[in-house]
Amino acid sequence: MNDTARHPPKLGMLVFILATLTAFGPLSIDMYLPAFPQIASDFRTSISTVQLSLTSFFIGLALGQVFYGPVIDRYGRKPPVYFGLVVYGLASVLCALSPNAETLIFGRFLQALGGCAGMVVSRAIVRDLYEERDAARVFSLLMLVMGVAPILAPIVGGYITLHWGWHAVFGLLSVISLVCLLAVYAVLPETRGPNPSIKLSSALQTYASIAKSRRFMGYTISGALVQAGMFAYITGSPFVFIELFKIPAENYGWIFGSNAFGLIAASQINVRLLKKTSPETILKYSFGILALASVSLVLATVAGLGFWGLVVPLFIY
Repeated sequence: MNDTARHPPKLGMLVFILATLTAFGPLSIDMYLPAFPQIASDFRTSISTVQLSLTSFFIGLALGQVFYGPVIDRYGRKPPVYFGLVVYGLASVLCALSPNAETLIFGRFLQALGGCAGMVVSRAIVRDLYEERDAARVFSLLMLVMGVAPILAPIVGGYITLHWGWHAVFGLLSVISLVCLLAVYAVLPETRGPNPSIKLSSALQTYASIAKSRRFMGYTISGALVQAGMFAYITGSPFVFIELFKIPAENYGWIFGSNAFGLIAASQINVRLLKKTSPETILKYSFGILALASVSLVLATVAGLGFWGLVVPLFIY
């Protein structure tokens, strides 16, 4: 453990900065969801085209995490964060000033590439600074923020969209990135410096060996299928609730936030179940509940049960 690790900054300040960096993902995804119909109207484009701005963000997020993993080990923790926050801030400005949907889609891709730097580095810094028990405590605080961010982001985004338009949402995100950049520079320590002995090419070999693990790929594909359903909901729900059910944009965030609350509750239940039950058993029952919720959604749609017929199964999902 290095000298910085032996004298870490105050826990409250550290958690605040790292939590903000960690929350870039949910903030960037959820804050602009209430603005989907307004964006489609302003650009005179289709719903599916606006949804591509979310798809491009997910692609950038996936590629960025693969990229930053070996980079932060090779070049240290802080330089990649500086780079990522600058890219994120400029991309947010590009999104705010987008003259058409194509520019917005590209800007969202760049935004994800920049934003995921903080998400990757924050976890690495915790491992650098703390031993296993203390690290678990800090991670639990970070995960709490990850749960709260999806609740607050669409609510804040809905009110911003109502009063100042969707451009202001990306303006706020650019300001947040600037504040984080200053905080990282002034407060956050460099917990692991550059290591020239690490070759970026070796990361490809590591990724290849992991991909050959059937156990790893089995869990990965299972989790991906579940996440696919959730992201399908994230992508389509603004139009369903705001356009179809005529829910005001500022109220959409409360509906979306209730599902995020369900994620927090489920994660806490999962922690307690793991003390008495194996992960495999929990997975089996979880997939059963997911299947039941999915069938309920289909039946509710066919039967035309309306708003509550969709909201309740979605919460269970």
